[in-house]
Amino acid sequence: MIIGIPKEIKNNENRVGATPAGVKELIQHGHTVYVQKSAGEGSGFSDADYIEVGASILPDIAAVYGIAEMIIKVKEPIEPEYSLIRPGQILFTYFHFACDRKLTDAMIASRAICIAYETVQLPDRSLPLLIPMSEVAGRMSVQEGARFLEKPQGGRGILLGGVPGVKPAKVLVLGAGVVGRNAALMAAGLGADVTIADISLPVLRHVAEVMPANVRTLFSSTHNIRQELPVTDLVIGSVLIPGAKAPRLVTRDMLSLMRPGSVMVDVAIDQGGCFETSHPTTHADPVYSLEGIIHYAVANIPGAVPYTSTLALTNATLPYALRIADRGWKEACRSDHALELGLNIVDGQVVYPAVAEAFGLPLAHIDL
Repeated sequence: MIIGIPKEIKNNENRVGATPAGVKELIQHGHTVYVQKSAGEGSGFSDADYIEVGASILPDIAAVYGIAEMIIKVKEPIEPEYSLIRPGQILFTYFHFACDRKLTDAMIASRAICIAYETVQLPDRSLPLLIPMSEVAGRMSVQEGARFLEKPQGGRGILLGGVPGVKPAKVLVLGAGVVGRNAALMAAGLGADVTIADISLPVLRHVAEVMPANVRTLFSSTHNIRQELPVTDLVIGSVLIPGAKAPRLVTRDMLSLMRPGSVMVDVAIDQGGCFETSHPTTHADPVYSLEGIIHYAVANIPGAVPYTSTLALTNATLPYALRIADRGWKEACRSDHALELGLNIVDGQVVYPAVAEAFGLPLAHIDL
């Protein structure tokens, strides 16, 4: 199969779809790989690194899309890429369709095969291609939240871990999935007073068993969230419904319960956000203030640490990319139900229920 790796063009997105090591594996399986010029530079990989393992370098993004049977990338295509995508071309990337009607319509019109990293799901309901970036995003959410709690950044001027004689900051983590657990661990490691909330009692029991002593658990409800907000300095939203829009857990009226200069980090913004007052921001302009509350809602948080993120992502995606390339998408998905769940749009038809439900679109059965 001919595989293309374009340079990401989303704002401040420095990750790349595959490392040179990952490209080498694809080539060793007999596939041809084309990489766009300078695609890996943001992650610390030069064109020479890709050439050394057998890839060919193409000068621009149009050339990559024009020759490739499968595109491997990191973020969803954005408008300048829409016209480059061909019928039957495989796109293997993060899509997050349920919060983006324009992207959904464009991919339906393209008649491409859209396989979304975020909906590949194992029998135990884990999301193997989302986990590595969720781990990064969870840890980064605390790092960024701590930064914007600083007074020069508009925050309350509070140190997350406190010092002897001064209490630490209070952190509320909404959602005890991969993002939430990593956020709680990072905040706890810095010495914060952490509360992690979820609607699953079995999950909360497990979290209570494995987390440090400065992490407490709380059943997630509107009442309990309202009780916590007045004494919370940093709120991290990390809820996820695979492939669907995130539920709104903090409404606009709840902002009045919080102290001015408190910070909210919405890691769920890729799926529409779990705070009613969230809208996507970028690494170039990451925050805005609303009713005195700092909102951080960068839609590609792991892009800030592209070297770490690209290595972690390739480790997870490469086995699936090899299956698709070796067997073709149909056979690869027939033989691997987890990968089949990654199919979102096929030849102009929506085949993932949550995407169809989000926009009231017809749902086609993938077997057809």
